Amino acid sequence: MLKISNLTKSFRQRGVVLDGLDLEVGEGESISVTGPSGSGKTTLLNIIGLLDRPDGGSILYQGRNILTYDQKDSAYYRNRNIGFVFQDHLLLPYLTVSENILLPLIPSKPDDREYNDRVRYAEELMRRTGIHNLAGKYPYVISAGEAQRTALVRALVNKPHLLLADEPTGALDRKNAGNLGDLLLSLNKEYGIGLLIVTHSEELAGKMSTRLRLSEGKLQRV
Repeated sequence: MLKISNLTKSFRQRGVVLDGLDLEVGEGESISVTGPSGSGKTTLLNIIGLLDRPDGGSILYQGRNILTYDQKDSAYYRNRNIGFVFQDHLLLPYLTVSENILLPLIPSKPDDREYNDRVRYAEELMRRTGIHNLAGKYPYVISAGEAQRTALVRALVNKPHLLLADEPTGALDRKNAGNLGDLLLSLNKEYGIGLLIVTHSEELAGKMSTRLRLSEGKLQRV
């Protein structure tokens, strides 16, 4: 599904963070990436999501080099194929849980049939993640674990092929972190969604089928 070859990226103050990096992500695969702070883990996710650009290399998504995409194609690629989950849930405080979840449907401009399909899918995911009873509540009255599950459903509402998660359990206590990790794997297996998770949690990393470590700009199997 995704093939990264010879990816390079450097910053003026940090120097080289990605140094000829190679990575392949298959359909429905689950991969964790660990490594020290500042090693480039978040940078890697941002480049895959076209939120940042590398200095060199190629990224093939389903056989097409996404680094050649213009702004419009990049936005379409992100909205239709990629889901993002961050350490901070980034829910909009003035929207309800349900409204936050359906927000990604606005830029994709689905027709009525597709919109109704996505709404039904969102409701299914909300039941699956145990937040269906929170649909009309606002972010400030739900728990951190519920907010992160809301962010996860929002990331999945457009049925992406690949979910990019940057420290998704970093703001949660151990119990909620474990629950979210189990939930991610369950959705991975049930819906065939590819997972690429950046984390400092050895417990979460160990749940993935493939464990990688980013160090000195390159990925190595753990």
